[in-house]
Amino acid sequence: MGSLFDRRDFLRVLGVGAATAAVPHWLYAGEPTSSKPNIIFIMSDDHAAHALSCYGSRINKTPNLDRLAREGMRFTNCFCTNSICAPSRAVILTGKYSHLNGVIDNAKRFDGGQVTFPKLLQQAGYETAMIGKWHLKSDPTGFDYWNILPGQGAYHDPVMIAMGEKTKHTGYVTDIITDHCLDWLKARSGDKPFLLMYHHKAPHRRWLPDEKHAKMYAGVDIPEPETFDDDYATRCDAAREQRMTVEQHLTPQDLKEPPPDGLEGQALKKWKYQRYIKDYLRCVASVDDNVGRLLDYLDQSGLAENTIVVYTSDQGFFLGDHGWYDKRFMYEEALRMPLLVRYPRQIKAGSVGEAMVLNLDFARTFLDFAGVEAPAEMQGRSLRPVLQGGVPDDWRTSMYYNYYEPGVHMVRPHYGVRTTRYKLMHFHHGMDAWELYDLQQDPHELNNVYGDPACADVVKRLKAELKRLQDRCGDSLEQTKKLLGAG
Repeated sequence: MGSLFDRRDFLRVLGVGAATAAVPHWLYAGEPTSSKPNIIFIMSDDHAAHALSCYGSRINKTPNLDRLAREGMRFTNCFCTNSICAPSRAVILTGKYSHLNGVIDNAKRFDGGQVTFPKLLQQAGYETAMIGKWHLKSDPTGFDYWNILPGQGAYHDPVMIAMGEKTKHTGYVTDIITDHCLDWLKARSGDKPFLLMYHHKAPHRRWLPDEKHAKMYAGVDIPEPETFDDDYATRCDAAREQRMTVEQHLTPQDLKEPPPDGLEGQALKKWKYQRYIKDYLRCVASVDDNVGRLLDYLDQSGLAENTIVVYTSDQGFFLGDHGWYDKRFMYEEALRMPLLVRYPRQIKAGSVGEAMVLNLDFARTFLDFAGVEAPAEMQGRSLRPVLQGGVPDDWRTSMYYNYYEPGVHMVRPHYGVRTTRYKLMHFHHGMDAWELYDLQQDPHELNNVYGDPACADVVKRLKAELKRLQDRCGDSLEQTKKLLGAG
């Protein structure tokens, strides 16, 4: 099978006829499209979309990541199916929902015997490497070379495990991961297309910046989010039970220093937020710098034109939104992922993708661009037609979410459906509560209108759509209870 669609294939994907459609001039710019593209998949940990300036951040600048948006496509509606680290990674690798790939929470071990997109690319002749944060408990499979952090890994002087051998490195983890990626790129055989999974630990808790960025934002007050003082008045008890508030649940290790004497109440909450958000953004700044190093190498080596570069995070993150840090909830800040994709041969520079896409789609997308057939068990859809400027008529307008882990941060298990306008969530496992938000009228999700009689028809339609999505992906509340050991 060829690595790239020809003109007729492209038109067929877009659902248009050769006689009535014109292929954009940029599609065939550059070298012939006969060679398979290289793929560099960059993923950070807990990097919220609203902490990238290309997504309109009010609190920081990310010039190198903005370059990817400027030279490729920025997705405005990319979501995860389970907002937590290991499950998102398993979804991305397998193209299957959590209840099918077996990693429903951070405690589960990933079954490396499953079909994954790196394995399929390796079998198709790609040289494959995984470098950085893995976080799946089992050793990576499907890679010619792997060099990973054990578990979460350390920010400073980290141990890394290269092909089973542990080595302690001196320096800052974000720099070190990038160094290893650049070394691998320079040392590879050069006669094969390659997949490089370049995965950062940052900006994961406990947000330890490097010396270069340690004083960044000194003397500056970072703006607080509009929902910083959310009182959860219309929400169910799940919002009040959680243990991830900036005000009460950041630890001395998170804050790095004791608060000033006599500080209390709202003033203390604001002080904690500044300590948290500045260190978080300092870690992001290092990621941005290092992505810039990699992009510079691609330019200098002549690889940029035929290399797909993807930047994302494993999920979103609360940056003081609703008074929280962490993720897990289906609310927008945790659900939404940044997604930037650059491929000069086929993606128009500066384009914006508004279609609803999922981390579930990444596996099929990589395989599609490589000309490798995806197995039927992969449940996502290739983003290739969207990246090439068209959205198929049957593209999704709703998505399914299921979060399972009840212990850490005390976020109740819940599942739900998000459409282009509404979000319906059901919290269970010791409670039975629903929340409904009209994202058009209430984008910050402050007003739960589930009990409003005027929304009865909306609730009915959304519950039917939720059931349809569960049936389609082979999930249900009964299945979830079994996985949680509650039924």
